[in-house]
Amino acid sequence: MPDLVFDDVSITYRTSGRNDRGEVPAVRGVSLTLPAGGTLGIAGESGSGKSTLAMSVLRLLPKSARLDGRVLIGDTDVAELSFGRLRAVRWAEASIIFQGAMHSLNPVRTVGQQIIEALELHVAEKWKTEKARKARVGELLHAVDLPAAKADAYPHELSGGQKQRIMIAMALACEPDIVVADEPTTALDVIVQKQILDMIGRLVTERGISLLMISHDLSVLASVCERIAVMRGGELVEVGESVMICTAPNHPYTQQLAAAFPEIGDPASRMNPATNRAPVDIDPETVHEYVPGEADVVMEAKDLTVTYRARGTWLRAVRGVDLTVHRGEIVALVGQSGSGKSTLARTLVGLQQPDAGSTVRFRGTDLPRRGASLRAFRHDVQMVLQDPSAALNPKLSVYESVAEGLRVQHYRGDERERVLQALTDAELTPPEKYVNAIPQELSGGQRQRVVIAGALAVGPQLLVADEPVASLDASARGEILSLLLSLRRRLGLSALVITHDLGLAWNIADTVAVMYEGEIVEYGPTEQVLLSPQHPYTRTLLSAVAAIEPRA
Repeated sequence: MPDLVFDDVSITYRTSGRNDRGEVPAVRGVSLTLPAGGTLGIAGESGSGKSTLAMSVLRLLPKSARLDGRVLIGDTDVAELSFGRLRAVRWAEASIIFQGAMHSLNPVRTVGQQIIEALELHVAEKWKTEKARKARVGELLHAVDLPAAKADAYPHELSGGQKQRIMIAMALACEPDIVVADEPTTALDVIVQKQILDMIGRLVTERGISLLMISHDLSVLASVCERIAVMRGGELVEVGESVMICTAPNHPYTQQLAAAFPEIGDPASRMNPATNRAPVDIDPETVHEYVPGEADVVMEAKDLTVTYRARGTWLRAVRGVDLTVHRGEIVALVGQSGSGKSTLARTLVGLQQPDAGSTVRFRGTDLPRRGASLRAFRHDVQMVLQDPSAALNPKLSVYESVAEGLRVQHYRGDERERVLQALTDAELTPPEKYVNAIPQELSGGQRQRVVIAGALAVGPQLLVADEPVASLDASARGEILSLLLSLRRRLGLSALVITHDLGLAWNIADTVAVMYEGEIVEYGPTEQVLLSPQHPYTRTLLSAVAAIEPRA
């Protein structure tokens, strides 16, 4: 089994056209070794060069990239391989688990056919026949804890965790010596994330595979990898044993990454997300804080039930939910994918109709169904979607994106003044710097701030945020959470934040509601729910959170 060696690797991209910036260095002088049978994590935020470095292992970089130095698999320099030899190395000697399983799987072919394709193209002697290949698919699905029947499923018929398991099965199909895993658990809920990480760890141990894993979450890497290398701006800033990197980092950037994901129960991170931005000055006389028992009720749901009809059967997605959001209160609605969180949120904002007998009230009045009253309601309640890249039209400037809601609401005031104020409220300052930018010119955190600014422009009283930081880097995550707290203090905004991230709830929520199979199974103050959970499912969620543990 070969070592994987990066020997003084530098990678530069050539740019051209409208955004011509000449040659842009993405990786600078990186030297790392992944010994045979070893595990190495690479941590860093978007733009740090970690994925570029990983793609160089199988020569998957675009033609605009130039690689200096050497990437060695054993004694073989990957750059010197002929196409035929490179084709043999891919899958059979080294394979990759891509980050976006839904984007990496072919939507019009069953997952079994896609695994068989890898065996057909990179066939070994023992899988020459169709019968042998089908048997191999069954073995692989069993290895990733999926029933053999899932081979006949299409990607859209599988959950996020199941799709990621299929990607792992494909990566293992030809029994490679080295597996590269690029953010394999991003946006998965904590229980599925733990299942995937445990499975990767078990497969690495049982099969003696070398694992190179990429993530921006140090605790995720520490749960699988023996060593971690931290990258920033294309350079290595720190390399060491996982526990040392996570618990006693030397470099300030590593310290920042370690602090980005709080430990539940740590008083220092309670209502205090990690961020490098200077706090916004707030007049003490205008601060809005939520005080239990004293605040007005903004949104209230009683015995809320939502039923879908799917494939000729009725599916009850939400079951008898009671939920209250007060003025200035931040409520975290937590649970796994499929628990009914997003359906509940869509119903609260009027995008989904509840069953007869359900009650949803805003400011003491039943939710309107149509006409001017519905438009007024959507003026007061705004939704912030999970993926800012998908929520923003790539052809519209920041100004147009923020002004869109004002135009829908027939705003009668000074539109430009209101847009600039919304950008300022979202802490995009000075706002004039951003108004003409398009989404592609902004970072992930800045794009999410633009989405929030668009919601703030119409002057809402309640924000419903669906996984607002799930797709963001560590530092951007802290900035957005800090922004939500700042909006509450400055504007008295209430927020219902849907999340599978219990650390987020510890960071910013006054109240936590735990949802399981369509029901609220635990509900109360954050400290009570997260530190003294009463329901077994809440305890299961907490036990699944990735944590730093010393290795034996």
